[in-house]
Amino acid sequence: MNLVLLQNYLDNTTFAVLFCTVLIYWCGAFFPKFKGFQIVGTTGIIIANLCIATLLGARWLEAGYFPLSNLYESLFFLAWGITTIHLIAENVSGSRLVGAFTSPIVMGLTAFAALSLPPGMQMAEPLVPALKSNWLMMHVSVTMLSYSALMVGSLLAIAFLFVTRGQNIQLTGSSTGAASGYRHNGYYLHKLGTSIANSDVSTSIGSEELLSPQRLNIAETLDNVSYRMIGLGFPLLTIGIISGAVWANEAWGSYWSWDPKETWALIAWLVFAAYLHARITRGWQGRRPAIIAASGFFIVWICYLGVNLLGKGLHSYGWLFNIIIN
Repeated sequence: MNLVLLQNYLDNTTFAVLFCTVLIYWCGAFFPKFKGFQIVGTTGIIIANLCIATLLGARWLEAGYFPLSNLYESLFFLAWGITTIHLIAENVSGSRLVGAFTSPIVMGLTAFAALSLPPGMQMAEPLVPALKSNWLMMHVSVTMLSYSALMVGSLLAIAFLFVTRGQNIQLTGSSTGAASGYRHNGYYLHKLGTSIANSDVSTSIGSEELLSPQRLNIAETLDNVSYRMIGLGFPLLTIGIISGAVWANEAWGSYWSWDPKETWALIAWLVFAAYLHARITRGWQGRRPAIIAASGFFIVWICYLGVNLLGKGLHSYGWLFNIIIN
C-alpha cells in the first residue's frame, strides 16, 4: 500500500467531509426543529475524526516516528484533538450550537494543512537532533490535546456571549454552572418550567430585551460545558509546560529560556488560571469569565501558530516563514 497516496486521499477527504459538516451544523442552528441535522453533523465529525486518525497512523508507519514534527502533522493532530473534544462536549451538552462553532475551526485547520501548505511542508522528513527523543510523544501530544480542550472551551464561551447577546446574564447557582436561576441586570429569573415560562419574555429591562427562557437554558448549558472543557485543558497544559521544561533541560541544558513559544505558553496558562480562579474562588459566572475565556482563545492561537509563523525561537524547526523565504 502506498502510504503517501493514502495520506493525500485522507486529508482531502477530511476537508470535504468537514465542509459538508459545517453546512449541516449551520442549517441545524437556523432550523432547530429539524433534529436530523445534529445527528448527521455528529456523524460527519466522527468520520472526520477517524479519517484524521488513519492519516496520522499512516504517517507514523511511513516516517517511523510519532507524527508531530512539523506544521502539517501538528495541524492534523490538533484537528483530531478538537474533533475528539467536540464529541465529548456535544455528548455532555446535547446542544446543536457546539458543532456550529467548533466545526468551522476544524475545517479551517484541515484546509490550511491540505490545501495551503507548500508540498515540501507536507512531506515526512528525518527528525532534527533536538526532536529525536521520547519526549516528543509525551510533551507535544499532551500540549496539543490541551490546546484542543482549551480551544473548544473558549469557543463555547464565545457561543455563550453570542447566545446572551453580550448581556449581563449571570447564573446564580454554583461556579460549575449548575444554576437554579439567572440574574439579568439585578432581576432574578427562574428557570424554564416555572413562573417565567408564563411571563412576557419580550419585556425590556432598561435598554436591553429580556432573553427568552430557551436562550437562558442554552446559555447555562454552554457556560457549564465551557467550564468543564477548560477544566480539562488546563491541567494538560500544565503537564505540557512541565514536561517541556524537562525536555528543554535535556536538549539545551536549561529548563526555561524565555523562548517565544515558552513565553506565550506561560501567558496562556496565566489567562486560564485566572479564569478558573475567578470561577472557583471568586464565584464568577456568566459574562465576565466568558470574556476571559474568549480572550484565551486568541492567546492559544498566538501560542500555537502565531510565534511559529515568524520562524523565530527554539521551537520554529523551519516552519512556514523559513519555507517561504527559501
